[in-house]
Amino acid sequence: MSRLTPRPGLLLFLFAFAWLTVSCRSPQFGDEIAVTIAVDGTTREVNVTAGSTVTQALQSAGIAPGKLDRTEPPFYTLLSDGDKITLTRVEEKFDTEQVVVPFERQIVRNETLPEGETRLVQAGVNGLEEITYRIILEDNVEVSKSSVKTVVLNEALPEIVMVGAQSSFTPLNVPGVIAYLAGGNAWIMEGSTANRRVIVSTGDLDGRIFSLSPNGEYLIFTRKSKKPASEEINTLWSVRTKNLDPKPVNLQGKNVVHFASWIPGTNSVAYSTVEPRSTSPGWQANNDLYRVSITGGTPRKLLEANSGGVYGWWGMSFSYSPTGQLAYARPDEIGLVDQDGGYLKPLLEITPLNTHSDWAWIPPVTWGTDGETIYYVSHAPAPAPITSEESPYFDLSATSLSSEATVSVIDSTGMFSYPSTSAIQSNGKEKAYWVAYLQSIFVEQSESSRYRLMVMDRDGSNSKALFPPADANGIEPQTPVWAPEQIEGQAGDFIAVIYQGNLWLVDSENGDAYQVTGDGLIIAIDWK
Repeated sequence: MSRLTPRPGLLLFLFAFAWLTVSCRSPQFGDEIAVTIAVDGTTREVNVTAGSTVTQALQSAGIAPGKLDRTEPPFYTLLSDGDKITLTRVEEKFDTEQVVVPFERQIVRNETLPEGETRLVQAGVNGLEEITYRIILEDNVEVSKSSVKTVVLNEALPEIVMVGAQSSFTPLNVPGVIAYLAGGNAWIMEGSTANRRVIVSTGDLDGRIFSLSPNGEYLIFTRKSKKPASEEINTLWSVRTKNLDPKPVNLQGKNVVHFASWIPGTNSVAYSTVEPRSTSPGWQANNDLYRVSITGGTPRKLLEANSGGVYGWWGMSFSYSPTGQLAYARPDEIGLVDQDGGYLKPLLEITPLNTHSDWAWIPPVTWGTDGETIYYVSHAPAPAPITSEESPYFDLSATSLSSEATVSVIDSTGMFSYPSTSAIQSNGKEKAYWVAYLQSIFVEQSESSRYRLMVMDRDGSNSKALFPPADANGIEPQTPVWAPEQIEGQAGDFIAVIYQGNLWLVDSENGDAYQVTGDGLIIAIDWK
């Protein structure tokens, strides 16, 4: 076989190509390259080994970057000959300063004063906050300043001015104490609807909790937190209604959204909590239960946090019987709470409502005045093809703890019927009482429908509409509040409701209705 011999021309070409490649290549590892470093207002040139990073170049120049310093190009960048490095010194510092918080001015209309007359209810007081700022400096120039912590040293008190709004409403004698929340403040009426006075004037009551003690001497309520809602929603307070200069007391409860109530026969309050969240609805329910005395002390846990069943993230509600039994309601279940053992005893299954939204429906629940019957709103089935969880129908039902019988009392009342029972009526040996409830005007749209106030015997008989008239707009969903006893000279027990932002008293016997306020600011009421 003959051996191939390269041609002389080809050898010459390969030699020339290799020489050009070597002569044009970039510096290799081990060679030095020149870079420029701009730092602290000066510029310097340094030689570093080819293949070095920005960090290595700074080390070679004896320059130590701080933890927050940054470079252009970034620290990890491989350098080429002639590159420029710019090191920016970044400094973080904190500065604290005290800031005066101006008080707000609130104007409250009052029908008991002549038109145009004004009266100072509370002088305004400026508040004081200590704010800590995080300041970022780049090459000794401030580039950002943000608040990282706020401590309230002194709360601002709003200036409250009462302005007369002459009213044609006839004063009505009333038993007990009526409390109402208007304009973020708590008011009470005693003896007559004309006798009104403010007992909490902070202007920050949120209306989630607003409940009088059984004897009417104390009021528990929630106040909006001054912290961001994602950290704290509200706080739980009490105040003595009989004091001429009432002083609210912090009960150490916070994030109370669904439930707080007086424990029968005690001076203590039970409440449930949630955990704030930045996403809708703004919380994750704990479904727990605490007990705290209004005389002070640390809250004691009655029920551990739990999942709460289907849609448990929304939360549970509770209801005390006159004898101290505690019922609970959640989207899929109604039952009793063993307060000594700290566990739940299911009684009734509820078909949970699929709202297709960021809220959940909790069945409204209340006790009969005899403490033996639970009235509640049940989720009724719908004809096919509507699924049971999407049914728009809701009935008012009752279950007897003594006979364990459960019946549907009124069909198609609506999801927000909120039953409420009157005081015991004299009827021989029988424990008779009335049940007030709301009837949705549009049965299949009860979520958005307005309602009418109804009343019935405890067995569902003699149901009748009371208020408002059929040709008027209905009322917003709410729990009707019964008078603690009958008003002298009137036909039947009275029921208090909020209508168009005002307090109305309705006679349960004949439906006669009396408007009590006219400022349109009321969002919560109670009567004990």
